[in-house]
Amino acid sequence: MKESPETAAPAETEEFWPSDWLRATLGLAALRTLEEGPSYGYAMIASLAEAGFGTIKGGTLYPLLSRFENAGLITTEWRPGEAGPGRKFFALTDSGRATLIRQRDEWARFAGIVTDHLTAGRTPQP
Repeated sequence: MKESPETAAPAETEEFWPSDWLRATLGLAALRTLEEGPSYGYAMIASLAEAGFGTIKGGTLYPLLSRFENAGLITTEWRPGEAGPGRKFFALTDSGRATLIRQRDEWARFAGIVTDHLTAGRTPQP
């Protein structure tokens, strides 16, 4: 019997998370990645993978970044490439930074509620 993506075990070199978990958190994680300064899509994907999110596809990240730009949370700037084509860099706006701060606090509260609910009445395993 073939495992579904939701039940497959994580690969040795890459984290695997259910896609609905990633959809729910990718926006906040992408804003957090830009908190350190402007970046381009491939570097953001690499940073998210390094942080443990697994491989995020460009077809998932770029539409999200486009929505953030339309909402005024990020700006974009084309920069010439050093050895190849130019790259589109993304940077947080003041509104994006404020949104990140607010959502980070809200996420911490929500994650605590979920953790409390999932562990309530649970007998610790030895």
